[in-house]
Amino acid sequence: MKLVLAVIRPERLSATLQALFQADVRGVTVNRVQGHGGELDTVETYRGTTVKMELHDKVQLEVAVSDPFVERTVDAIVGAARTGEVGDGKVFVLPIERVVRIRTGEEDRAAVTPVG
Repeated sequence: MKLVLAVIRPERLSATLQALFQADVRGVTVNRVQGHGGELDTVETYRGTTVKMELHDKVQLEVAVSDPFVERTVDAIVGAARTGEVGDGKVFVLPIERVVRIRTGEEDRAAVTPVG
């Protein structure tokens, strides 16, 4: 089992969620975050003070999947989130040690399999 963690542009969220749905990937958690990667810093003047803007609005997706779904999850995110510009984001794939579905007590692979 893996946790696929992706940080993407907010304007690419809808397309990314649609791509995940089409790839039969379910169970996505979405968080609004701020961060800084390869984007160029901008300098703004606010009330007479020059401020260097370092953080950019991003969206973080978390998807727990069984091993057969890892590549299709990553491919769906990368394909839908890519604009070709600096700041498109990153995808991280992390191992998961254990998962328990609270409602049923199912564990591990059964817990990350979509409810049908």
